[in-house]
Amino acid sequence: MIIKDAKFEISAVGPKQYPNNGLPEIVLVGKSNVGKSSFVNTMVNRKNLARTSNIPGKTRQINFYKINNEFYFVDLPGYGFSKMSKQEKVISGNFIEEYLVSGKNINCIILILDIRHKPTEDDVLMYDFILKQNIPFIVVTNKADKIAITKVDSEVERIKKVLGISYSTIIPFSAERKIYTENAWEEIEKYLK
Repeated sequence: MIIKDAKFEISAVGPKQYPNNGLPEIVLVGKSNVGKSSFVNTMVNRKNLARTSNIPGKTRQINFYKINNEFYFVDLPGYGFSKMSKQEKVISGNFIEEYLVSGKNINCIILILDIRHKPTEDDVLMYDFILKQNIPFIVVTNKADKIAITKVDSEVERIKKVLGISYSTIIPFSAERKIYTENAWEEIEKYLK
């Protein structure tokens, strides 16, 4: 995909603030600090469109990025951040669930995982939740640059087994080295037609 225009539109804290123009939404979910914002920046070839941080749990709102005036990347708050209070975790979980259940324009959900680690209990819960929503999804295993290229396929297979994925798309990715970007766009574009 050729990116001609990519801009931040709004940080929403509830349904009344979600864009209401009917554009398709590609939604990014994943634990805190897995690289959702970096994924957005890499995909649109911009360094600072989505704010990134080394401090997990920084994103506390739903961020909408309008791409080519054709669709949105929607960056949800990360889950599983250990320094959040129990109350903050409940609020964040409710926030994510409300959007995923009520979103009318969600064309695809991208679950971003860290290729180096076994999916956490929270990752498995999110995967199961996505399955129940009956919305198309892709699993992206980020940080593929952090392991030997010869191990990428076996790590993807390991994650498939843990999640029980037999039919859905799971692709490696590296926001840092910008490898596998074309593969990701190829999959995403299927849900924008």
